[in-house]
Amino acid sequence: MIKGEHVYIRSFNPADAEQLTALLNKNRSFLQETSTGQSNDEESIKTQRKAIEKWIKNIESDLEYNFGIFKRKGNELIGKIGLFHVVRGPLQKATLGYFLDEDHNGKGYTTEAGQLMVDYGFKTLHLHRIEAGVMPGNIGSLRVLEKSGFHKEGIAKKSVKINGQWEDHQMLAVINPYD
Repeated sequence: MIKGEHVYIRSFNPADAEQLTALLNKNRSFLQETSTGQSNDEESIKTQRKAIEKWIKNIESDLEYNFGIFKRKGNELIGKIGLFHVVRGPLQKATLGYFLDEDHNGKGYTTEAGQLMVDYGFKTLHLHRIEAGVMPGNIGSLRVLEKSGFHKEGIAKKSVKINGQWEDHQMLAVINPYD
């Protein structure tokens, strides 16, 4: 568990499947505009439990790190954050991804979780670089990344398929200041 002032992040465990399922179902239409899509079986607790079991194995294999974002007051699961596509060797990098419950947007929780995750990536995983891609119109997400130390690097044209359409993404990155 990595604690911030208002939130903490930690890896998921199978007992989180019910809360995660409820969170995804509640935010289905909200997430649809900017996410790569969810399976039709997303509402299944069994499906989420299997996903969590896979995430645990992927942490053990140093492939990806999926964490829940929890409010410190009440221990409520309000989002998900992770480092994906971990690459070792001379690159030492990963990609940051996240979502937050629509009702909790605009309160600084994602920025705080992003900063915690970036610190984890640099101090614990010893990454050199963390990247992120955001649809250019997603101003809130761009602000989260900028507040977490990311800088803009350019536009990746038609790089991610969202709702059946190839969308441009603003690419951002942050370099490990401890290197």
